[in-house]
Amino acid sequence: MAKQKKEKFNDFGLGEKSSSEGFRALNKDGSFNIEKVNIPFFERLNFFHALVTMKWSHFFVFILIGYFAVNLLFASIYSIIGVDNLTGTKGMTTFEQFMEAFFFSAQTITTLGYGRVAPLGLPANIVAATESLLGLLFFALATGLLYGRFSKPVSKIKYSSKAVIAPYQDINGFMFRLINPQKNELLDVEINVSVSMKRKHSELRDFHILDLERNTVRFFPSMWTIVHPIDKSSPLYGLDKAAFHRKDFEFIAMLRAFDESSGQMVYSRSSYKPEEIEWEQKFVYAAKRTNGKTLVDVSKIDKSEAAKLNS
Repeated sequence: MAKQKKEKFNDFGLGEKSSSEGFRALNKDGSFNIEKVNIPFFERLNFFHALVTMKWSHFFVFILIGYFAVNLLFASIYSIIGVDNLTGTKGMTTFEQFMEAFFFSAQTITTLGYGRVAPLGLPANIVAATESLLGLLFFALATGLLYGRFSKPVSKIKYSSKAVIAPYQDINGFMFRLINPQKNELLDVEINVSVSMKRKHSELRDFHILDLERNTVRFFPSMWTIVHPIDKSSPLYGLDKAAFHRKDFEFIAMLRAFDESSGQMVYSRSSYKPEEIEWEQKFVYAAKRTNGKTLVDVSKIDKSEAAKLNS
C-alpha cells in the first residue's frame, strides 16, 4: 500500500475557504466569528450555558423577574379560587386581597410562613403544597447556578491591542504582549501562535504554527512579550507590509494555564490582523525595580517606540 502523503498545512477547524477580504475567524475578545444558522429552535436551546455565561447584572435581573413572575402566577391562582380560602386575610378591596395573596405566595415559596395567613380547604392546600415544592426546586436551581458561575474558571488575560514587527537579535520578529492583570497566580502557562493566510490564486487559506522564542513559562507574574523569530524557516520570511495585507494574514494566539486559585485549567484566545500590526516599532519596557520590588506598568502594554529593522 502506498504511503499516505503527509499534509503540508495544519487544520485548525476554522475552515479553509474564505473568498472575502478582511476575513477574521477569531475576534479580539477570543470569540469565534462564526455563526451557525438554520438550526431548529429547540436544538439550539441551552439554558444552563446561557445562565452561567450571561452578565451578572442580567443574571440577577432574570432571577428577580422569575421570582416575581412565579409569585404573581400563584397570587392569581389564589385569587381565582377565592381569597376566602386563606384564613387571616384582612384586605377589603380586590387590590388589597390580591396583595395579601401575593405576599402569602412569597412566604410559601420561600417556606417562610409567618402564620397569620394559612390555606383553608382542599384547593388552597393543594396549590400551597405545589408552590412550596416548586419553591424548593427554584432555589435549589438558583443556588446551583450561583455555584456554577462562581466556580467557573475565567481567564482575564490582557493582550496588547497591537502587534509589532521589530528587530530581534540579528533578524526581525513578530511580537505582541500579554499580562494577567488579576492577583490570581497562573502556573505552567503555555501559548501557541498560528497564522492563517490566503493561498495564491485561490480562495482557500493555509494555516501554519509559528515557532516562538519560548512558548511556556512556569510562572506568569509579569508582562510577557511573545516573539516569533522571522528566520528562513518562518512563513513570514521575506514578506513586507503590503504582502501581509495581500495575503490577508490572521495571527491566532491560544493560551492555557493552571489557575492556582480555582485549581482548574483556564484558556484564553485572541487574534491580530494586518491593520493591527505596526512595522518598525518595538515595545518599551514596562517594568522597573524600586524599593526591592519590581513594578509592572500595565498601562504600557501597548506603548512602543520607533526601531529600525534588520536588513
